Amino acid sequence: MSSRNSSKYQEEYDILVKSAKKASKELLSLIKEGFEKSYKKNDDPVTTGDLLVNTILQEELTDKFPDIGWLSEETRDNTERLDKEKVWIVDPIDGTKEFVEQIPEFSISIALVENGISQIGLILNPLQNELYTAVRGQGAFLNKNSISVKTDMNNKLTLLASRSEIKRGEWKIFEEIAEIIPMGSIAYKLAQIAAGKADATFSLGPKNEWDIAGGCLIIEEAGGKCSDTYGQSFIFNQKNTLVNSIFGSSMVASERVFNLINKKRN
Repeated sequence: MSSRNSSKYQEEYDILVKSAKKASKELLSLIKEGFEKSYKKNDDPVTTGDLLVNTILQEELTDKFPDIGWLSEETRDNTERLDKEKVWIVDPIDGTKEFVEQIPEFSISIALVENGISQIGLILNPLQNELYTAVRGQGAFLNKNSISVKTDMNNKLTLLASRSEIKRGEWKIFEEIAEIIPMGSIAYKLAQIAAGKADATFSLGPKNEWDIAGGCLIIEEAGGKCSDTYGQSFIFNQKNTLVNSIFGSSMVASERVFNLINKKRN
């Protein structure tokens, strides 16, 4: 977001970027010092890194914007957010498994949602020093450089896929017709599609709003399509934060990838 394109979200954008960079810097320091890991009831890992980033972002953003609601993977949900016009939707570390193993494919993912629609999206990969941002109507950027989805495609599609889904054999059906590239964080996968690094990514399983709210806007502002795998757009800040699936693609590849998904379902 450039100064010449200032908008009503300029202040929120500036403070969000500053807060995310602060959290990223502290997280990198924690990596050097060492962090602790435990498990949630569903066996998903959670680390002192997740909690550190969550604390920094919540303190910085709610202090500056007390009237904006808060929804985060690492904060006990407060339904007061449902009555808020604007809400921060936050995944302090998307791809905690990759974070634990120090695979540089985890990210801090944040969106500012207004009336259910993402208006600001931010995805920050600390180890790669990659900051993806978008403000609705103003394009998508990687470290302040404009980015866009792919505008052409080869005979063989390039698809980004979850490592765990690959291990479960869920992508085997696509291996002959596409190059399947394993990658961690879904937010980071969406950012990679926005930057034109691959044709598409999708997951037929449920995700949470905090996984995708930032990345979807970044893809859309980069000229691509982001929806569920049935083609339906998302309305965020719901009481039930689960969405049925996720699909992110360049426009030129979207119909072809949707056809692949439908064949798998059938």
